[in-house]
Amino acid sequence: MARRGRSREERGFRYSAWDGTQQGFDLDADAVLDEMMDDLVYHGDLHAAMRRMMQQGLRDRNGEQMMGMREMMERLRRRRREMLEQYDLGGVYEDIAERLREIVEQEREGIEQRIDDAQRGGDRRQQEIVEQSADAHREQLDQLPPDLAGRVQELQQYEWMDDQARQQFEELMEELKEQLMQSYFNQMSEGMQNLTPEKMQRMKDMLAELNHMLEQREAGEEPDFDGFMERYGDFFPGNPRTLDELLEQMAQSMAQMQQLMNSMTPEQRAQLQALADSLMEDMDLRWQMDQLSRNLQQAFPQLPWERRMNFQGDDPLSMAGMPSLLDQLGDMDDLEHLLSQATQPGELAEVDIDRAREMLGDDAARSLERLAEMARMLEEAGLIENREGRLELTPRGLRAIGQKALGDLFRKLMKDRAGRHDVQTAGTGHDPAYETKQYEWGDPFRLDVQQTVKNAIWRQGSGTPVRLTPADFEIERTELTTRSATVLLLDVSMSMPMRDNFLPAKKVAMALHALITSQYPRDYFGLVSFGRVAREVPPEKLPEMSWDFEYGTNMQHALLLARRMLSRQTGTKQVIMVTDGEPTAHITADGYAYFNYPTSYETTEETIKEVMRCTREGIRINTFMLDDGWNLRSFVEQMCRINRGRAFYTTPDTLGDYVLVDFLEGRRANRRAS
Repeated sequence: MARRGRSREERGFRYSAWDGTQQGFDLDADAVLDEMMDDLVYHGDLHAAMRRMMQQGLRDRNGEQMMGMREMMERLRRRRREMLEQYDLGGVYEDIAERLREIVEQEREGIEQRIDDAQRGGDRRQQEIVEQSADAHREQLDQLPPDLAGRVQELQQYEWMDDQARQQFEELMEELKEQLMQSYFNQMSEGMQNLTPEKMQRMKDMLAELNHMLEQREAGEEPDFDGFMERYGDFFPGNPRTLDELLEQMAQSMAQMQQLMNSMTPEQRAQLQALADSLMEDMDLRWQMDQLSRNLQQAFPQLPWERRMNFQGDDPLSMAGMPSLLDQLGDMDDLEHLLSQATQPGELAEVDIDRAREMLGDDAARSLERLAEMARMLEEAGLIENREGRLELTPRGLRAIGQKALGDLFRKLMKDRAGRHDVQTAGTGHDPAYETKQYEWGDPFRLDVQQTVKNAIWRQGSGTPVRLTPADFEIERTELTTRSATVLLLDVSMSMPMRDNFLPAKKVAMALHALITSQYPRDYFGLVSFGRVAREVPPEKLPEMSWDFEYGTNMQHALLLARRMLSRQTGTKQVIMVTDGEPTAHITADGYAYFNYPTSYETTEETIKEVMRCTREGIRINTFMLDDGWNLRSFVEQMCRINRGRAFYTTPDTLGDYVLVDFLEGRRANRRAS
């Protein structure tokens, strides 16, 4: 497991001094926000945008690709397939069988050596006894069962004539016991070494107490976990902090062993079961293990107890190699599960980076480290914050997204100095323009003393006193201040995402909001989304806005809301409408949203009535069409004749240019008219 067998203090990242050899990604909060910009704008969901970025990966500022979790999981699956295609489970028995053949052959050689020794001794009676015993032992060896478990069981009852063969067999049995126990309880590997009778008894006591704690918890009682760890903590190198953590570790190991057995043929599985029964002569120990397996399967039914692995290779898998293989496959399963379930970058901090590096390589490990840091980078930059366990954009983050959208759409126009507030007419506002003019009758008397005295000196020359005349008076100019109120009507009907119009349209909304709030803070900006019905959208909710999952283009309701919003404002008033379809819905007298396609006469009439109301209240309607269909063009032309607004046919690529240029030109025109 990518995080298994480690204490909480050991999980996470390791840091070292920079020595010039380490490689990393050139990534900061702005780069992360840039990367998920389109996804965030399109779906309006910070969590979803971050999750998709984690899945897909991203490029840093130098163009280096950071691996996403989807590619990591595919690499894990490929590595698992390679391992399964490498090993043959039959090797579990071939290795043991070969060693048993060598031990039996050593015993046969030892028998012959005993006969030779007796013959050299010259004692005829002793020679006869040895030969009779040798014949009996040879017969026993010749009649050993063909199956591995039967051979082991018979040899356990066999009286060895060769001391070296007996010692080799005893060592093999102890080794197999340890390997078998390690396969079942991989997380207890440190306690499985050198299984003396005392250790076996202590392990049996530990399993009995563990089963008792499971029964206590099932009955609603509180087990003494701390006392258990004081007595048996040395069995668990992973240092579990809770009973659940300990049980999960053991359940994972037993589930892995069960998967291995499921992957065997029925004959192989029966052999292993019989071999285990032969090795585990202690029936109480066997019972405790079976009981624990049943309890863990009930406690962790979500683990893959029934899964089987398709081993197809030729390399024999030895009993000694089983724990290591199970550990590797388990780590892969755990890492894949963690990656598939992670919804926030911080959850990736649970990954053991060193273990992930062994499984996936350096590039994936570095990507995991940086992916895990993304949320922290954004939080430290003040762009997002954690509110009751949920990541949300901060006001600073909202402004940053708006400014990025504005920059994307406005970069070309800035070359032509678009957006500057140049006016030709001096105004009567309050903010100084840092310019002066000669006083004329009727001007506000905002005297610029310094320039007035200069004029007098230039006129009369040096010397005192300086005498002023009305012709010397110089007054300060002030900026002409005009106020504009704009409501953007954004079509969010189903046709917008279906025609790939929604993302550029929403970017325009965010850019226009950023432009007005940053460059024209006295202006008013309102936003209305409209599909089957229309809704006023607060500016702070703009990034979260998405399309409607209903059909209908309710311009009538949108214009109604815009007119009400603008009725509370002063200055010039305008509506900017972005749409890709003619009106197909309206609100009836009883408040019902009526929809019909193609457009009904009633919907058209109700929408035109609202256009006329806007016109009477001095609201100009400028329409940006993302479709050039005849029905839409016909309706917009009729609307323009009534309202005297303007209409533009544009594409998703040029929509931003049209809207921003038109807004700025209109803003200049308003200033000149004032």
